[in-house]
Amino acid sequence: MPPKVETGYAMSGDVAIAYQTAGQGIPVVLVPGFASHVEENWEAAPYRHALERAIRFSRLITFDKRGTGLSDRSVDFGSIEQRMDDIRAVMDRIGVERASLIAMSEGGPLAILFAGTYPNRVDKLVLFATFARLLWAPDYPIGMKDEQATRLLHRIETRWGTGQVLSLFMQHAPDTEAVRVLASHWERATATPAMATQIIRHNFHLDVRDVMSSVHVPALVVHAAGDPVVPVSFGRYLAEHLPNCQRYVELEAAFHTSWLDEHHDMVMDPIEEFLTGTITSKIAPDDRILASILFTDVVDSTRRARELGDARWKGLLDAHDAAAAEEIARFRGRLVERTGDGVLASFDGPARAVQCSKQLIVRARALGLPIRAGIHTGECEVRGDRLAGITLHLAARVMTLAGAGEILTTSTVRDLVNGSGLTFRDRGAHSMKGFDGQIQVLAVAQ
Repeated sequence: MPPKVETGYAMSGDVAIAYQTAGQGIPVVLVPGFASHVEENWEAAPYRHALERAIRFSRLITFDKRGTGLSDRSVDFGSIEQRMDDIRAVMDRIGVERASLIAMSEGGPLAILFAGTYPNRVDKLVLFATFARLLWAPDYPIGMKDEQATRLLHRIETRWGTGQVLSLFMQHAPDTEAVRVLASHWERATATPAMATQIIRHNFHLDVRDVMSSVHVPALVVHAAGDPVVPVSFGRYLAEHLPNCQRYVELEAAFHTSWLDEHHDMVMDPIEEFLTGTITSKIAPDDRILASILFTDVVDSTRRARELGDARWKGLLDAHDAAAAEEIARFRGRLVERTGDGVLASFDGPARAVQCSKQLIVRARALGLPIRAGIHTGECEVRGDRLAGITLHLAARVMTLAGAGEILTTSTVRDLVNGSGLTFRDRGAHSMKGFDGQIQVLAVAQ
């Protein structure tokens, strides 16, 4: 999750709807597919890059539909009118009168209905990989046949939670194990088997074709030609029947949601251009640097703070922060951020990051504070005074594996400091949330 993003709740009648806002640009509401989780979204490879791009040009508003994610799960999924009204409740809660809507998959019909019902609250409508109706009808020959729908419902009823449902929706994973791990976790985090079945069964009865003629806000339709879940014919139908569809973009690719950043950019380029008139959110080469990232924190800090009391704890943290600033400067690093009970720092060389972390552990130990450290070297995005990107996430994940007084690194760091005299002990390969495959972790010998 990006820094300083918190989950809030909007009341839609008696139902609590979880939402987040991030970014400072034009207001944009993301209407998700049938399975979402506002906090897990930022960690999942099929979503992370697109979200990070979106917050560079928009104030992005995300939410979980009722019955899913962090929203109330003790309720039915509700009618399309109730779920559409959840969008209004979130906008009202955060004080946004008008916004553009980006809707994908199951979110498309809700966004279409909302745009037709509240045209004064919608600037523009973007529909990606979505539909007006799913099932076949005599006047809708492109729809899914009943036997296909029955097979999908049975799969959800019997296999939800194993990864064998949402893996169908995710393409271009690095390997089958990566998609299984993410999909199984995503299924359990977003909905129960009964709710997932109810949602899909409800979707088979969605039909907003008669509403489309009332949607006059400017619209963009984006669809991958080889989408294996929602056929491209559904996207073409939307583009042909929305009265003010200003652009239809058919991507020469085969995915519904993809692991690949290049596919995210294929989707986000036309969306950003349609919403803002230009493309500024791509990270230019000059906005990326190679850096060694160091994360530290105090082990078991909550218990220690409780034992010491607020005044003494604050004094220790102040002394810790002063010592950290001195050591980081001494090893030519940059203090990027204080994290409460630790630091985030960057260095132009991994050996200096390791040596600095050794000194930080010694000085913190003298204060009675056991700290741990994690280091990774990789490309970082530069955003003003801040750094962002996958390198920071990985360094933070590595740190969480360390014990008191330990410095853990990735194999990248070990390889880059070869010949420096530093030695390492193998700590094995680890699966880490939000990362494909396993990450080799090593401990610095001290």
